[in-house]
Order: sequence, then structure tokens, then C-alpha cells
Amino acid sequence: MTTTDLTALSSLSGLELMRWVQTERPADIPSIGRLLGMRFDEVEHGRIVVSLDTRPDFANPLGTVHGGIAATLLDSAMGCAVHTTLPAGTGYTTLELKVNYIRAARTDGQVLTAEGKVIHAGRRTATAEGKVTDDQGKLIAHATTTCMIF
Repeated sequence: MTTTDLTALSSLSGLELMRWVQTERPADIPSIGRLLGMRFDEVEHGRIVVSLDTRPDFANPLGTVHGGIAATLLDSAMGCAVHTTLPAGTGYTTLELKVNYIRAARTDGQVLTAEGKVIHAGRRTATAEGKVTDDQGKLIAHATTTCMIF
């Protein structure tokens, strides 16, 4: 399957699609993951691990990684974890995202890893939790989300 065959992609379950993204690493489909250089390290039913290498472009005015990078990693990991529980043709969107920041991250190529896990997957909503750690295993941020299923 080519990355531009979007009809074929829409026939995949959420888990199949996330595994396809993990293996194929499509460069020709615009996405926040492509923009930030995210990697899909682990893909399971109800669980996703994504990572990225920080860079100077991620800096806030204080010179550390902007909180929006951690929030985006968390939103992506938790949302994609929810996606792995959905059948083909079913979508979702984030209804609520609550992030707690613990410590700053450096912009010098440090690896940040986000893990998202589904807590509950219902017919109309799903909830998930996530955490971002640095390359030394230190907690950078943690979060919860509620997603609407449609």
C-alpha cells in the first residue's frame, strides 16, 4: 500500500493504522508527527510510545523546551492509544487535555519519550493517561485526556 492511497488507509482499524505508521514512517503525508520528528516506538492495543529528539527550534523564551512540545507529545500518544482501540471508519477527537509539568527539558537533542495508555474506551468517549520522560528516565510531564468517539 502506498502512503497516498488514503482510501485503503481508511479501511484499516486504528491498531492496524498505527502499526502501519510505525513500520512505514510515511514522509509524504503531512502531520504533526512529521513536523516534530516523532517516532512511533511501540504500538499495542490501548498503548502507544512515541519519541522525538529535542532541538533549538523547540525553545521557549527561557531556552528550554516549550511546554507545548510536551503537551503535543502527550496529546499524540494518548490520542493514538485511543485510536488503537477503534474499528475501521471510526474517528475521535480530543475533548479535554490536562497536563502537569514537572521539570524543564533541554533543547540539545535530548530524547523525550511519551507513553499513552487507555484507561477506558466506551462507545461515545474514551479516557487515557500519559507521561513524558527524558533520556535519563526523569518525568517531564504527565497528563490525562478525554476523547470523543465518532
